Amino acid sequence: MILIVASNTDIASLNIKEQILNHYPFRKASEIFQQNQLFTAEINDKKITLITLSEESVREQNLPNAFPNVNLVVFISRHSSQSGKPTLSVHTPGNLGNAELGGLPRKLSVSPATAMRDALKALMQHKQELNLDYEVSYECTHHGPSLDLPTMFVELGSSEHQWRDSKAAEAVAHAAMSAIKKFSKPTSSAVLGIGGTHYNQKFTRMALDDEAVFGHMIPKYVISLINSEILRQCIEMTFESVSLAILDWKGIKSEDKPNLLSSLETIGLPSIRV
Repeated sequence: MILIVASNTDIASLNIKEQILNHYPFRKASEIFQQNQLFTAEINDKKITLITLSEESVREQNLPNAFPNVNLVVFISRHSSQSGKPTLSVHTPGNLGNAELGGLPRKLSVSPATAMRDALKALMQHKQELNLDYEVSYECTHHGPSLDLPTMFVELGSSEHQWRDSKAAEAVAHAAMSAIKKFSKPTSSAVLGIGGTHYNQKFTRMALDDEAVFGHMIPKYVISLINSEILRQCIEMTFESVSLAILDWKGIKSEDKPNLLSSLETIGLPSIRV
């Protein structure tokens, strides 16, 4: 089963949920969850359940206990930033450092790299088809929950004006469903991205151009916290096999480079610089 997760605390999430229900053949289920109606659909031979939380998505650490047979979790969510820049984004949750916003400290979710790439490409496609003035981007791994199954966020941001934008919400809805419809067992490898800003445009362009499929991405601002154990977890907590690290070399502080390269050598992961 594939789980789509919305939240009643999130304007954008409810907007995206409405677009999914408007455009795809979901029906009301007999069950409720957290006093909210469940919806189900079967698309491309995949059983999909759409649930709505009563709390913030980032805090839903115990979700697998309620839905034990899930193969993929897709959170539809708002994205917030101080800039308020219109953004359509995708990322894996998990904490490379402290658990400041849900999840567990230094604990990642499983990154569904191919599904994230599919969502990213669909965001770009629907941005263009709907003539949206939004940036499409990967985000680096951040915030909770930290789940031991493939999990991703597909987000609409970055301020309330965008959260209420029904056309942009439609783009996110289609992107989430596009990734879900294609989801399958891994048939190719993924890469670990390290360096650069939280919204890494190098990695985004590489994925859109089919040059690489990124799982976890580690931004410049947390590389000082990274050691071989975290890097090993990035590999183990990726749905696909990870064959390579791609380093945004100019986007890594000089003082962090020696320890990073040593840690990559310790775990035996080859790297290239872009």
